[in-house]
Amino acid sequence: MARLTVLGSCGAWPEPGRACAGFLLSHDDHHVVLDLGYGAASRLFSHVSPRDLDAVVVTHEHPDHVADLTALGRAWHHTVQRDGAPKIPLHCPPGVLRRLEAAEPHPHPATIFDVHLLSTPGASGPWQLSSVPLPHHVPNHGVRLSSAGTTVAYSGDTGPSLLLVELARDADLLICEATLHEPPGGPRHLMTAAEAGRTAAAAGVGTLLLTHFWPGTDRAASAAQARGQFDGEVLVAEEDLVLEL
Repeated sequence: MARLTVLGSCGAWPEPGRACAGFLLSHDDHHVVLDLGYGAASRLFSHVSPRDLDAVVVTHEHPDHVADLTALGRAWHHTVQRDGAPKIPLHCPPGVLRRLEAAEPHPHPATIFDVHLLSTPGASGPWQLSSVPLPHHVPNHGVRLSSAGTTVAYSGDTGPSLLLVELARDADLLICEATLHEPPGGPRHLMTAAEAGRTAAAAGVGTLLLTHFWPGTDRAASAAQARGQFDGEVLVAEEDLVLEL
């Protein structure tokens, strides 16, 4: 049985009582984390111990998606790795490792994490992992994880893109950022909830989970905007929400 647990739902910085981007994807006893922003590590540890974590996937290097990876690294180094466990697989763009090196050079993150470029297809336990580059301020990869009978797609941070539609094609669940209220002029690096809804409709997904809300966002209004564009199930990410997939 697969399930998704929301660790953090905020973009930029966490609202009181919340955390930034983070999701725990579990298949029976196999656990993969998708992003780990401000405040997400403590919520992760309330669901699984570092010892039980099998892999980490990070979409891009912005701190609201990667900051608490240093907390996980410390916990892994001082508990699990001390007992002789191998390094934890980390699938990410190159900029993530540079961020970690700057934040925590000793022990070097390469001694804790077994780093794999996210641009290269891979696997973790029952999950097959693929990705596509999507438009953002820094290199960002949307990811798709598939196991027998279950597919989850996650946008990371992105402006509207046909590549995201194809990444999410027929997925059971699309986790999609919905940062903006109104689309700005110029280059697009983030999306509105309405655009997330249109993406879900075009991709034919089963369920849309809105996330990456700017602090102070009226989340009910965002959900209404998405439902105006997508006839399927629309959910709002809330910390500790668990979805059976």
